[in-house]
Amino acid sequence: MVHAPQVRIPATYMRGGTSKGVFFRLQDLPERARTPGPARDALLLRVIGSPDPYGKHTDGMGGATSSTSKTVIISRSESPDHDVDYLFGQVSIDKPFVDWSGNCGNLSAAVGPFAINGGLVDKDRIPENGVAVVRIRQVNIGKTILAHVPITGGAPRETGNFELDGVTFPAAEVQLDFVDPADAGGGSMFPTGKLVDELEVPGVGTLQATMINAGIPTIFVNAVDFGYDGTELQGAINGDPAALSTFESIRAHGAVRMGLIDHVDEAAGRQHTPKVAFVAGPADYVASSGRAVKAADIDLLVRALSMGMLHHAMMGTAAVAIGTAAAIPGTLVNRAAGGGERQSVRFGHPSGTLKVGAEAALQQGEWIVKKATMSRSARVLMEGWVRVPGDSF
Repeated sequence: MVHAPQVRIPATYMRGGTSKGVFFRLQDLPERARTPGPARDALLLRVIGSPDPYGKHTDGMGGATSSTSKTVIISRSESPDHDVDYLFGQVSIDKPFVDWSGNCGNLSAAVGPFAINGGLVDKDRIPENGVAVVRIRQVNIGKTILAHVPITGGAPRETGNFELDGVTFPAAEVQLDFVDPADAGGGSMFPTGKLVDELEVPGVGTLQATMINAGIPTIFVNAVDFGYDGTELQGAINGDPAALSTFESIRAHGAVRMGLIDHVDEAAGRQHTPKVAFVAGPADYVASSGRAVKAADIDLLVRALSMGMLHHAMMGTAAVAIGTAAAIPGTLVNRAAGGGERQSVRFGHPSGTLKVGAEAALQQGEWIVKKATMSRSARVLMEGWVRVPGDSF
């Protein structure tokens, strides 16, 4: 039997925010993987090492978590007034599919530096020293992200003293502006038409929920409804199969109510969206790093689940949803933060705290948010080529 040799494909392994993934330039992909379809999905699955029945990603570049099972494809933008197109693929760990339904807000921080290093941004937009604003078209959801990339000597500066809870070492700060983040993928910011609605979940009951489509479709519920106080760390949730099953059921039924799927059974094939998060008022707790977080230093507590598990920190897109919902009086997020009009909130998550800003306005009976802002960091971890068997895609 003749076995096809491995092929090598130019790639860069990057951290962006509290996530990391494999970045490709579209032009570097094998020709049959340059367009959406089974070949592209098969290639990315093999690169990451999925599907892996052992849940370890031993035979690939993935890290067997929702934060590390990620791929990105970047190209020069086909949209006016944008520099690059950014396509994100969330690779399932144990199933043979790639979820293209949403964005990764954390990896958005790495898109600008990667694009500059990859020659995808016009040189006249890059100062010798200062800040380059990379105009990113997020293809999955059809939205614009502005990445403020620090530049030294004409190249992205990766080192610095910006500390991000959930990331081990400090690095250079990259500010991200999510322009018009609401109704990602089309439709209303509040798909059910209400800031707080009742969500019926068989076997769980009827819950108050804020279902919002901003940054990424997200279902917010109250921590107290599950006997939680919002200070829980990963072990308390991820080590409880019953709790995980409950939140997955909430996610599936919420997805139907939000119009994202037609039947709850479809949720299994759409792991990346929507997200589920529970909120509570501020309280003292000890973060996973061992650092004490004081109630006086935060506005509220948020714990979010991604791909069926409690996230170790906070997804960037979910942070946009949190900031947006917090800015709108009456949502569960706004109530947890103390109510009233807000232009920013600092919330506590399992790894520490994060500040996100958003300005909301009520126009003709509809809430709009023009921009949500937060800071992340990014750096290259490794660059060169990835190798996969030539007959695997």
